[in-house]
Amino acid sequence: MSQQQTADYAIRMRKVTKIFGDAPLQALEMLRQGKSKADLQSESGHVVGLDDVSLDIERGQIFVVMGLSGSGKSTLVRHVNRLIDPTGGEIEVDGVDVLKMNLAELREFRRSKVTMVFQKFGLLPHRSVIDNVAYGLETRGVGKADRMQAAAQWIETVGLAGYEQSLPRQLSGGQQQRVGLARALAMDTDIILMDEAFSALDPLIRSGMQDQLLSLQQQLGKTILFITHDFDEALKIGNRIAVLRDGAVQQVGRPEDIVLRPANAHIEEFVRDVNKARAIRVRSIMETGPAEACEQAVAMDARCEDVLPLFADHQWVGVLNGQGVQIGRITARQVIKALARYAPQAG
Repeated sequence: MSQQQTADYAIRMRKVTKIFGDAPLQALEMLRQGKSKADLQSESGHVVGLDDVSLDIERGQIFVVMGLSGSGKSTLVRHVNRLIDPTGGEIEVDGVDVLKMNLAELREFRRSKVTMVFQKFGLLPHRSVIDNVAYGLETRGVGKADRMQAAAQWIETVGLAGYEQSLPRQLSGGQQQRVGLARALAMDTDIILMDEAFSALDPLIRSGMQDQLLSLQQQLGKTILFITHDFDEALKIGNRIAVLRDGAVQQVGRPEDIVLRPANAHIEEFVRDVNKARAIRVRSIMETGPAEACEQAVAMDARCEDVLPLFADHQWVGVLNGQGVQIGRITARQVIKALARYAPQAG
């Protein structure tokens, strides 16, 4: 992959395959010769974690990888910062081949380029909240005054002001996850990896964390690779979604592409009962062209579920581009027709 090819992407993966076992390279050759994953496991005891995965992740987007347990999604995200090395394939971050990094380069890469938020929070139990948030900066060698100032700022940003001296055991699960997020944000890396970061939270707290992540993303414009098994979560936060099954990519696209045009029966089953109003963006169903300015307007990437409440007081709702210019408008009738078109069929 050339530098020019990777210019618009934060992360690129090409034909990444991971095989767990005693002789992975031998097993990889068997896989390439056409041996099925099931036969490979039964005959040699090797397990295929990832199978020929290729992904392009643009800068500044939330890219969601989703799938059921055992699909390979957590294995995938751990390849980006080389917590796991692939058996075959290529991985580039900002145009740099991470597989060619030596230990010193890899250590610096993890300190300055990518941070990770885990499902289990990963907090140091005997350190206070502010010391946990500042920990990554401490390992980077940032002076105490500067790292404490940065930590305090991010603690306030994630809504934990006043808890700076609390210990993790004194916090709720949602609060602990906010500490983990603040620690990642304090590192100020361009890329954040989030592995089932909200999965352990209660539904209401989880929804609040999703909202906060989206709000922070509007301000910060990070590249976020987000792993989840929850399709509704993927639809809510993802700019693009990749669906994995048995280590292989089934489909990649915008949320509405996945929901409205599933690539196979496996994905059809996933999307059968999802909230279509959460998947369909107004840009895909709006009336385009010059129109009288509307009293109420939404961004072109707004979801149908976001705009529906506005029709209680407005017949028309304007649609704005990224510069805040109205480029179209939408009515309740258009939204209802779109939802009806993609409603699941009875029987």
